Amino acid sequence: MIGVLTHHWAKDDKIEEARRLLEGNGRAQSMAPGFGSRTTLYSLTDPAKITSLVTWDSNEIYDQWRASPERAAAMAGAPDLWSRPPESERFHIAP
Repeated sequence: MIGVLTHHWAKDDKIEEARRLLEGNGRAQSMAPGFGSRTTLYSLTDPAKITSLVTWDSNEIYDQWRASPERAAAMAGAPDLWSRPPESERFHIAP
């Protein structure tokens, strides 16, 4: 099992729109094979920073999600919402 930690920085005038988009992405992820769980974190010091921790059965499953048409649809228009590119890192989850 892996965890994927991703930080997003919304443009100041797009914070609510970015939150809605990421919530929709989370709903789409939850229906994908190999999805484990998702936790969304809203920064206490930067209202524009939205972080998610998503677990998947494997790297390969996550790669399949990233290449899926469902993800493309869920994230349509996302680049217009970010003040800087999202940063993502994958982790092994300790047993």
